[in-house]
Amino acid sequence: MQRPREDWMAELQEGLDVFQEMTLEEAVDVLELMEEHEPLQNNSMAFAEQLGRELQELDEANLQAIILEQRVTQLISSIDEALAEVARVEQTLQVCDELLGGVKQQMDHIHRENSLLHRVASNRTRLMDEILFLTTQLHLSREHLAALSRGDLSSPGAVGACTAAAQALSSCMAVPIHPSYRKLQAVAKQLILFETLKKKFEKSFINHVTNIFKLQGNSQAPALGHPLGTVVAPSHGPHHEELLPYTPLMAWLRNINPVLFWHLPKVYSQNLGRLYEREIKALFEQAELTLSGRRKGSLQETWEKLMGRRKQPQGRESQEDTPGRGDISRVLEQVLRELQALCTSEQQFLQEFFCLRCDSVELQVRGSATKGGEPRAPPEDPPCTKPWSQPEEATTKVLSVLFSCLEPELGAFLDICNKAQPRGCLRVLVTLSDAVLGPWGSSSAPPSSFLHALLGNVLLLAKGNFHKCIGTLCKEMEESKTPSKMRGILPCISSFQEFVAFSEEVFQTSQHREELDKAQLRLASSVFSSISSLSSANLKVNADMVMMENFHHIHNFLCQKNIPCLEDKKREAKQRSSEHMEKYVTTSLRQPLERLQDFFEGVKACLDEGVKEEEVSFQLAYSKHELRKVIEKYPGKEVKRALESLYRTTHKYLSPEENLLPVLWKAMEQEFIQQYREFEELIQRCYAGTGIALDFTVEDLLSYFNSITTSNM
Repeated sequence: MQRPREDWMAELQEGLDVFQEMTLEEAVDVLELMEEHEPLQNNSMAFAEQLGRELQELDEANLQAIILEQRVTQLISSIDEALAEVARVEQTLQVCDELLGGVKQQMDHIHRENSLLHRVASNRTRLMDEILFLTTQLHLSREHLAALSRGDLSSPGAVGACTAAAQALSSCMAVPIHPSYRKLQAVAKQLILFETLKKKFEKSFINHVTNIFKLQGNSQAPALGHPLGTVVAPSHGPHHEELLPYTPLMAWLRNINPVLFWHLPKVYSQNLGRLYEREIKALFEQAELTLSGRRKGSLQETWEKLMGRRKQPQGRESQEDTPGRGDISRVLEQVLRELQALCTSEQQFLQEFFCLRCDSVELQVRGSATKGGEPRAPPEDPPCTKPWSQPEEATTKVLSVLFSCLEPELGAFLDICNKAQPRGCLRVLVTLSDAVLGPWGSSSAPPSSFLHALLGNVLLLAKGNFHKCIGTLCKEMEESKTPSKMRGILPCISSFQEFVAFSEEVFQTSQHREELDKAQLRLASSVFSSISSLSSANLKVNADMVMMENFHHIHNFLCQKNIPCLEDKKREAKQRSSEHMEKYVTTSLRQPLERLQDFFEGVKACLDEGVKEEEVSFQLAYSKHELRKVIEKYPGKEVKRALESLYRTTHKYLSPEENLLPVLWKAMEQEFIQQYREFEELIQRCYAGTGIALDFTVEDLLSYFNSITTSNM
């Protein structure tokens, strides 16, 4: 509702009556207010309403400030009352604390007395535990004491008792004892007793085992009672069975005293090595008798027989067909199979008996008891035993001493095999290669690593013998002298064929041909070199014909054998055979038309020097007159007669085994016709229009060759 104008004017008049002049600050504030509300200055009503609203907000803010000031006053009053109450509570707590002070002292005294009682009880318990620990862990039963004192190892029951006693002793000595306990008289006495028993039993055990080693080493090798043709080595199973019951004691000794333990394998290898030496020599004596086919007689007689046979000339027949003789491969395989079984059995025994495959944990389990405390770790090997520290190395060293005579005996036997039969080194090489480089033998037992390494050394020796044999054969081929009246295949080629055929038969089942491939390539090169040397030899026959035949023969032989490593040689033989055939044809065809061929070669030389074709006939030496004189010397009948003579000569010196005459005669026909056409072409080019022509035609030549071929069939 709008106010009346009279009221508004009245209020304005009252305002004017109380008007006061503004100060500078008020003026500045008014100006800022006017600037702030500048958009509303044009509308006085909106400006007045805005100022009214702001004034109302300021009034409300003043009222809230007044009310808040009253609340703060009340809060301060409440805080003062709370502080007074806190002071009263503190006074009460102080009184209570004074009352409880005496109770706290009494409780502290009671706590100290309980702690002392608990410590006394704990000490008594620990003392009892230590006493029980020492009395039980350092106690050795009377049975164990008696067994260790006697050291009786003569029966299986006694061995078992000593083993249990030794393990119990090891367990007692392995008990961890505080250094201060060792000062106790009872403990020191017990430890001295243990050490005395240990040394006494160690001595008894070592003496007993050493005596067994000596008895086994001095035993005699069995006599040769096997049938002829078999090679059998005696078994050491009984010797191993006699020693295996002592395996736990060996583990105990290795754990308790490594120095004494590592001396026993050396004693074993020295004593048993003598037995193995006698047995190995007997084994190779069997093999040599089997190889020679003798049933009786000494080794010296066998050797003399082999030496006598080596002095005899060796032909193409093989001594393997002699009744009673053994095949080198079969005998050597028997020997290697027996050695494999012998070495494998011995290696397994050594690894089990001397605990050479055990690590430290397994050795503790096998050689010491764990009752009543943790076993101590095995002592470190002393410096003198470091070469034996690795199981494989220790086994190899013992086997090397045991079988010290094996490698020399095997090498000597290989020499006998190499000399006993022609090219025996091939059979030796195949057998050893299969044994070393591939799965050989039917035994299910794991192979002996020692024998494998030894056979590797022997294989190198066999390869050396094989290379010497090949070198000798190559030298014989290269230095072989060819007779001047040579006809047919050279002897070196026959030797090469025999070697290849024999070696392929020997290596038929072998997968290791590296050495053979190298040898065959080497021999083939020597044969090719020997054939090539014919060009400088003083032969009464045409060298190209002999070389053509021999290379052709080698090519046919290599095609039949189909040997991968000789493929390049086969292609080379074919190529060189073709080359020498061309040379022989070219050389031979000069005879029927020699002067005519010389004449036209001169014509071609003139043309090559730049003489024009139409001017050749004006050369004095190559005039038309000279050409007619040369042509007159070669009528058709003379040419046919010359070709017949050439055919007879070729047939005479060409070996019939190769059947090269038809091929060679056909090549001559083609070459002769080509030569004729070349002559005709030169006549047409250089002597055109003269009417000069040869006395025979191509058809005549074909009839000549056909007639000669038909008449000699």
